[in-house]
Amino acid sequence: MKIICDWENCSELGKYKAPTEKDNSRKYKLLCLKHIKIFNKNWNYFENMNDQEIEYFLKSDMTWHKSTKSFGSSENFFNILWNNALEDKMNIFNSSNFKDFQKTKLSSKEKDAFDILDLNYSAKWTEIQQKFKYLVKKYHPDKNNGNKKFEDKLKKITLAYSQLKNNLGKK
Repeated sequence: MKIICDWENCSELGKYKAPTEKDNSRKYKLLCLKHIKIFNKNWNYFENMNDQEIEYFLKSDMTWHKSTKSFGSSENFFNILWNNALEDKMNIFNSSNFKDFQKTKLSSKEKDAFDILDLNYSAKWTEIQQKFKYLVKKYHPDKNNGNKKFEDKLKKITLAYSQLKNNLGKK
Protein backbone atom coordinates (compact mmCIF):
# COMPACT_ATOMS: atom_id res chain seq x y z
CA MET A 1 0.00 0.00 0.00
CA LYS A 2 1.50 3.29 -1.09
CA ILE A 3 0.89 6.50 0.81
CA ILE A 4 0.00 9.41 -1.43
CA CYS A 5 1.22 12.95 -0.72
CA ASP A 6 -1.26 14.94 1.41
CA TRP A 7 -0.74 18.09 -0.67
CA GLU A 8 -3.84 19.05 -2.60
CA ASN A 9 -3.99 17.54 -6.12
CA CYS A 10 -0.70 15.64 -5.75
CA SER A 11 -0.40 11.95 -6.60
CA GLU A 12 3.29 11.48 -5.71
CA LEU A 13 4.52 9.15 -2.97
CA GLY A 14 4.32 10.80 0.50
CA LYS A 15 7.54 9.89 2.36
CA TYR A 16 8.28 12.97 4.49
CA LYS A 17 6.57 14.03 7.72
CA ALA A 18 5.32 17.60 8.13
CA PRO A 19 3.79 18.67 11.46
CA THR A 20 0.15 19.75 11.46
CA GLU A 21 0.44 21.47 14.86
CA LYS A 22 3.26 23.54 16.28
CA ASP A 23 3.76 21.68 19.57
CA ASN A 24 2.67 18.16 18.69
CA SER A 25 5.15 16.00 16.82
CA ARG A 26 2.74 13.04 16.81
CA LYS A 27 0.30 14.64 14.37
CA TYR A 28 1.72 15.08 10.94
CA LYS A 29 0.93 14.79 7.26
CA LEU A 30 3.02 12.97 4.71
CA LEU A 31 4.35 14.92 1.74
CA CYS A 32 6.43 14.18 -1.33
CA LEU A 33 9.92 15.65 -1.71
CA LYS A 34 8.73 18.59 -3.84
CA HIS A 35 6.04 19.62 -1.37
CA ILE A 36 8.08 19.06 1.81
CA LYS A 37 10.61 21.55 0.45
CA ILE A 38 7.84 24.10 -0.08
CA PHE A 39 6.41 23.37 3.36
CA ASN A 40 9.80 23.73 5.09
CA LYS A 41 10.56 26.96 3.27
CA ASN A 42 7.30 28.51 4.49
CA TRP A 43 7.22 26.97 8.01
CA ASN A 44 7.62 29.55 10.78
CA TYR A 45 7.46 28.11 14.28
CA PHE A 46 7.29 31.58 15.85
CA GLU A 47 4.38 32.76 13.71
CA ASN A 48 1.68 34.49 15.79
CA MET A 49 4.06 34.93 18.76
CA ASN A 50 4.99 38.35 20.11
CA ASP A 51 8.56 39.33 21.04
CA GLN A 52 8.10 38.45 24.72
CA GLU A 53 6.79 34.97 23.91
CA ILE A 54 9.69 34.33 21.54
CA GLU A 55 12.22 35.52 24.14
CA TYR A 56 10.63 33.31 26.82
CA PHE A 57 10.70 30.31 24.46
CA LEU A 58 14.38 30.82 23.64
CA LYS A 59 15.36 31.21 27.31
CA SER A 60 13.39 28.16 28.41
CA ASP A 61 14.87 26.17 25.53
CA MET A 62 18.25 26.42 27.27
CA THR A 63 16.84 24.21 30.08
CA TRP A 64 14.81 21.93 27.79
CA HIS A 65 11.63 23.81 28.76
CA LYS A 66 11.84 22.61 32.37
CA SER A 67 11.34 25.05 35.22
CA THR A 68 14.41 25.94 37.23
CA LYS A 69 15.09 27.50 40.62
CA SER A 70 17.94 29.77 41.61
CA PHE A 71 20.85 27.94 43.22
CA GLY A 72 20.21 29.49 46.63
CA SER A 73 16.50 28.71 46.54
CA SER A 74 15.10 26.52 49.31
CA GLU A 75 13.44 24.50 46.56
CA ASN A 76 16.80 23.83 44.93
CA PHE A 77 17.29 20.11 44.20
CA PHE A 78 20.72 19.92 45.82
CA ASN A 79 19.56 21.61 49.03
CA ILE A 80 16.61 19.24 49.31
CA LEU A 81 18.82 16.26 48.53
CA TRP A 82 21.43 17.24 51.10
CA ASN A 83 18.89 18.00 53.84
CA ASN A 84 17.16 14.65 53.33
CA ALA A 85 20.13 12.49 52.36
CA LEU A 86 21.10 11.30 55.79
CA GLU A 87 17.60 10.73 57.16
CA ASP A 88 16.87 7.14 58.05
CA LYS A 89 13.64 6.69 56.06
CA MET A 90 14.55 3.15 55.00
CA ASN A 91 15.75 2.05 58.45
CA ILE A 92 19.30 1.55 57.23
CA PHE A 93 20.88 2.83 60.44
CA ASN A 94 18.64 0.80 62.74
CA SER A 95 19.82 -2.37 61.03
CA SER A 96 23.45 -1.60 61.98
CA ASN A 97 24.83 -2.91 65.23
CA PHE A 98 24.81 0.07 67.59
CA LYS A 99 25.84 -1.99 70.63
CA ASP A 100 29.44 -1.62 69.44
CA PHE A 101 29.00 2.15 69.40
CA GLN A 102 32.12 4.02 70.43
CA LYS A 103 32.03 7.54 71.77
CA THR A 104 33.84 9.71 69.27
CA LYS A 105 34.10 13.35 68.36
CA LEU A 106 32.10 12.73 65.20
CA SER A 107 28.95 14.69 64.45
CA SER A 108 25.69 12.85 63.79
CA LYS A 109 26.01 13.55 60.04
CA GLU A 110 29.51 12.07 59.99
CA LYS A 111 28.29 9.00 61.86
CA ASP A 112 25.42 8.65 59.38
CA ALA A 113 27.91 8.98 56.52
CA PHE A 114 30.05 6.16 57.98
CA ASP A 115 26.91 4.01 58.31
CA ILE A 116 25.88 4.67 54.69
CA LEU A 117 29.35 3.61 53.55
CA ASP A 118 29.12 0.61 55.94
CA LEU A 119 32.36 1.54 57.71
CA ASN A 120 33.50 1.62 61.35
CA TYR A 121 33.69 5.07 62.90
CA SER A 122 37.41 4.54 63.38
CA ALA A 123 38.09 3.89 59.66
CA LYS A 124 41.19 5.55 58.22
CA TRP A 125 40.97 7.91 55.23
CA THR A 126 42.47 5.37 52.78
CA GLU A 127 39.88 2.81 53.88
CA ILE A 128 37.09 5.37 53.29
CA GLN A 129 38.42 6.09 49.79
CA GLN A 130 38.67 2.39 48.90
CA LYS A 131 35.14 1.69 50.13
CA PHE A 132 33.79 4.70 48.20
CA LYS A 133 35.44 3.53 44.96
CA TYR A 134 34.06 0.03 45.45
CA LEU A 135 30.50 1.30 46.10
CA VAL A 136 30.58 3.69 43.12
CA LYS A 137 31.52 0.81 40.82
CA LYS A 138 28.84 -1.40 42.38
CA TYR A 139 25.94 1.10 42.23
CA HIS A 140 26.84 3.08 39.10
CA PRO A 141 23.76 3.45 36.79
CA ASP A 142 25.72 2.20 33.77
CA LYS A 143 26.32 -1.12 35.57
CA ASN A 144 22.69 -1.39 36.69
CA ASN A 145 20.83 -0.49 33.47
CA GLY A 146 19.94 2.98 34.77
CA ASN A 147 17.84 1.56 37.62
CA LYS A 148 16.49 4.51 39.68
CA LYS A 149 16.91 2.56 42.95
CA PHE A 150 20.67 2.24 42.40
CA GLU A 151 20.92 5.84 41.20
CA ASP A 152 19.39 7.10 44.48
CA LYS A 153 21.69 4.83 46.50
CA LEU A 154 24.70 6.20 44.60
CA LYS A 155 23.61 9.78 45.38
CA LYS A 156 23.49 8.99 49.10
CA ILE A 157 26.90 7.31 48.93
CA THR A 158 28.40 10.32 47.12
CA LEU A 159 26.93 12.77 49.63
CA ALA A 160 28.18 10.66 52.54
CA TYR A 161 31.68 10.55 51.04
CA SER A 162 31.61 14.34 50.48
CA GLN A 163 30.64 14.83 54.13
CA LEU A 164 33.58 12.73 55.30
CA LYS A 165 35.98 14.28 52.81
CA ASN A 166 35.11 17.82 53.92
CA ASN A 167 35.53 17.03 57.62
CA LEU A 168 37.98 14.14 57.83
CA GLY A 169 39.72 13.89 54.46
CA LYS A 170 43.23 14.95 53.67
CA LYS A 171 43.14 18.35 52.05
